Amino acid sequence: MQGVRFKVITANDPDIFQERLNRFVEDLPENTVLVEVRFAVAEGSAPLFAALVQYKEVEAWKE
Repeated sequence: MQGVRFKVITANDPDIFQERLNRFVEDLPENTVLVEVRFAVAEGSAPLFAALVQYKEVEAWKE
């Protein structure tokens, strides 16, 4: 699939993680479609919150 891109977002604090994820999505160009977002939490001495965001740029809608 051409044009598909991935972004990994991580943080140890859930609020920082949410802020990073929101900022990334807000900064995507208008002609971008979110294909999938997968979440994971790794537990240990400090939890690690992670998201794998798959997105694709598409052609603008023509009327």
